[in-house]
Amino acid sequence: MGGPSAEREVSLSSGRECADALRVAGYQVTQIVLDDALGDQVVRALTECQPDVVFNALHGKWGEDGCVQGLLEWLGLPYTHSGVLASALAMDKTRAKDAFRAANLPIVESVIADAAEVRLRHVIPAPYVVKPNDEGSSVGVYIVHDGANQPPQLSDDMPERVMVETYAPGRELTTTVMGDRALEVTEIITDGWYDYAAKYTVGGSRHVIPAQIPDDIRDACLSLARRAHDALGCSGLTRTDFRWDEARGVEGLIILEVNTQPGMTPTSLAPEQAAHVGIDFPALMRWMVEDAMCRS
Repeated sequence: MGGPSAEREVSLSSGRECADALRVAGYQVTQIVLDDALGDQVVRALTECQPDVVFNALHGKWGEDGCVQGLLEWLGLPYTHSGVLASALAMDKTRAKDAFRAANLPIVESVIADAAEVRLRHVIPAPYVVKPNDEGSSVGVYIVHDGANQPPQLSDDMPERVMVETYAPGRELTTTVMGDRALEVTEIITDGWYDYAAKYTVGGSRHVIPAQIPDDIRDACLSLARRAHDALGCSGLTRTDFRWDEARGVEGLIILEVNTQPGMTPTSLAPEQAAHVGIDFPALMRWMVEDAMCRS
């Protein structure tokens, strides 16, 4: 838990929740809080405690982009969530879209552009979204609305190259996949858009579960989430986020991204969906540990 990414605080919160639930489920748990001395720190800590399974509660770069997964593979330790390739693909939004496109999954078009150019002109017609190509939790996301007079003034800490994608209008929907099972569809309702604060602040968003949507849209979300999970080669628990333009019916359903390590904080969606189908948090933790052991 922890790590150096922009999602460090989310990871610490997820890690604390998971550790508590794992103890309730009957496991002995050692919490390893990572700082910037990543590789050496991980090897030393894991060599010392000799775990049966590593529960990966890291988020963002290094934690869910295939890097720590590769290190755990090298150490020969079973670990939760997806493997090296699936993690790397999902974290790279462009590569993930390539995989979705090859699997005939619905996505919006996008380009990779220099941040300096994006600050100077509209590189695609508005409305569009600008985001880092490899961050999560809505970190560094800018929405440029139709009719905007000027391009977005990106902050100085944005990467040199960014993704610019066509804005997908509509309702915010999400589905958790647990192994080969899609659990449910949740609608996320916010006053503005589903940014970092809305995701991780109590009361920042409202979750409607099950989403009040037609049966064909629910079925499509469940099917598309499983297909997206498989297209990336994911394992364990994932969460697929959608936008749905209800005026267009099923054709208005767009995959935004697959999160290979969904948050496990008190406001997170995946544990909420598991609870909705009768799987409490300690039982979910137990399933994830057993899934990691079986895959190893």
